[in-house]
Amino acid sequence: MQFKRKRTLLSLVIALAALLALGFAMYLRAKAPPEAARLLPECDAMVYLQLKPLRAATHFDATPVPRSAYFQQFIDATGIVPERDLDEVALAMHRVPTPPPHKHGDPVAEIYTSEVFVGRFDGQRLAKYLASTASAHESYAGVDIYTVPVDGETVRVAQLGYDIIAISNMPQAEQIHSMVDRSRASGLSSPGASLLATHYQDVPQLPLPAQAWGIGHIGLPFSQNGYINVMGLQLPLPEDTDLVASLRYSGSVHLRVEEMTPNEDAAQHTVETLTALLNFLRGLGSEQLQAHPTHDPAAVAMHDILASTTLTQHGKRAELNATATSEQLKALSAAHNPTASETSAPADASKH
Repeated sequence: MQFKRKRTLLSLVIALAALLALGFAMYLRAKAPPEAARLLPECDAMVYLQLKPLRAATHFDATPVPRSAYFQQFIDATGIVPERDLDEVALAMHRVPTPPPHKHGDPVAEIYTSEVFVGRFDGQRLAKYLASTASAHESYAGVDIYTVPVDGETVRVAQLGYDIIAISNMPQAEQIHSMVDRSRASGLSSPGASLLATHYQDVPQLPLPAQAWGIGHIGLPFSQNGYINVMGLQLPLPEDTDLVASLRYSGSVHLRVEEMTPNEDAAQHTVETLTALLNFLRGLGSEQLQAHPTHDPAAVAMHDILASTTLTQHGKRAELNATATSEQLKALSAAHNPTASETSAPADASKH
């Protein structure tokens, strides 16, 4: 009888240890970055977008999209309709210095990208299309990598799984090889690129995970003369500033941008400079509303969004927060596209 009790106790201990190990593994997976982001190679910046809840909330897949002849040929051959079939997109940006066009010209750089797409694909149709259009083919670690010429660029494409595609337009194959290697490693043992491992903890996860976020020198696509330019407005931030930006939808769209500065004085300078710029924009918005007593919906929306924007300092970090309702976003969208038809407000994406 005593032997039976010992064996029962041992079985319970083993079962409890197994449950604890399973729970710990699930906890680590929940805290880990999305797989699409973990597969990205080393880079200067990365952006992640979760399309599935956005599609459920806005039904953007029902809106006709103009396409080039080349892209339509790709869709017809593979059956992949991006706005319908893509669920996640992760994009890495690589800054590659190049010689200046003139002997005494300013330094320049090319921006290349590597992407991971997660969704629903017909692997056989995709492979058949790639094989028919590729200028070269390589087998690496058991994965077929196709080199496809697109608009004068060399684009390498690999299907990493039944629902995952990797693409890179870097001149060398190192980045696509890295994504293949990461896809073969265990998810929990591969934290991803150093940028992701360092800063993913700064991406907001509560009360809801951010549906879109970016890490690193995310001003790269908007850099001009060493500074970040957005819609013709030069921000007082160098192009190599480390930023963590996130968008979260929970009835309204919440934007948060954090700048990582070398010291507290730099963070204070950013907050003071951007606050002055924000106040200037608020003043312009108020003047526009006064000049149009009928209250242009787009002007009202922009005024309210700017009014909700806050700038704060947290030690060595400068943080910007802004909120916009779906109605405000629709008003701004209608101002840029007057022919757009009215659509109903999106449902809460957190319910999907």
